[in-house]
Amino acid sequence: MVKKMDTPLITAEKDPKWVLLGKTLDIITSRRVKQEMAKQGIAPVNLAGAMFKIVLIAMFFSVDITYVVSELQKRAELRRFAKLGKIPEAEEIYRFLGRFSEKQFVGLVLGVLSSICVKRGRNRVLIVDSTDVSLDLNWFKKKIKKADLEEKEFKWGYSSSKGYYIGYKLTLVIEYPSLRPVAFLLHQGSPGDAKIYEEILEELKRRRIARDGDTIIFDKGYYGYKNYVLGISRFKVIPVIFPRKNFKLEKLMGMLSYPLSIFNRSNPEKEKKLYNCLVKSLKAKLENWKKYRPIRGVIEDIFKLAKDAFSLKKLHRYTKRSVKKFVCLHVLLVGIVVSLGINTKEELQKIAEW
Repeated sequence: MVKKMDTPLITAEKDPKWVLLGKTLDIITSRRVKQEMAKQGIAPVNLAGAMFKIVLIAMFFSVDITYVVSELQKRAELRRFAKLGKIPEAEEIYRFLGRFSEKQFVGLVLGVLSSICVKRGRNRVLIVDSTDVSLDLNWFKKKIKKADLEEKEFKWGYSSSKGYYIGYKLTLVIEYPSLRPVAFLLHQGSPGDAKIYEEILEELKRRRIARDGDTIIFDKGYYGYKNYVLGISRFKVIPVIFPRKNFKLEKLMGMLSYPLSIFNRSNPEKEKKLYNCLVKSLKAKLENWKKYRPIRGVIEDIFKLAKDAFSLKKLHRYTKRSVKKFVCLHVLLVGIVVSLGINTKEELQKIAEW
């Protein structure tokens, strides 16, 4: 069997893909990003910038870091384009990235995106969805049983679009209409969406991403009467979870009553007013939930962009620590792209098909 050869990385500075890459690399070495690196303890910042450039080029063209290093070493025009001098070996890059924790990577990514993307306003809308993150394990050649994974950090999962896989489940939260990624969670295997619903909202409120009164859009996988109630009563958000066929709005309205905790607050009347507003808004939005389908559909284009254009479809990483770091960089790359004004369905699909 002939092994597929990677395409040579010959710069074409007028080509839209190379133009986008050039803008992305400029952002990575900008003063603002260097400040975020220093803030998160990722140093020295100039070396970190060079390392991240090489990794992002690899992701941009869906090739190995080793291949990018070899192309940079033999192509002066590529080095000039990337504004890189001495090119490190691939092992140096992996060692450097291994020095830092997932927490540092998450802080860096969210800090950078917060600084370069459109700021959030009032009455904000968040979109939540999940996708599989497969690991590049040849389990057809050697059958891998569930018991074989008991000591591993990755698990068997199931996706309706691709069937069984080994890896993780990525939950992504983006703002609308800016499409800025604001949070993500990584789970082993493929836990049900409804089961991790509460964990998602806890994370959004803990990090003050979701504010009181925000609208959060979920697909039918997160459906459950208790999840509507939980969203309003505990987290004070408007959970627009797309309903299933047997959904009865009257039943839900009958379940929504003031939680006892309201009467222990310093200003219960204010709390009751907020609660009533949330219930009224949820009712109106569930009566017209179908109009939110196109809005929620945008996150599917974000996932397609990350997978088809930036190699998130199958990762060559085999520890949760490593997977989470590279997922961070995929989220960063997607966030940079939308910050550059590429935020319509047509534009996102076009790049995904490059």
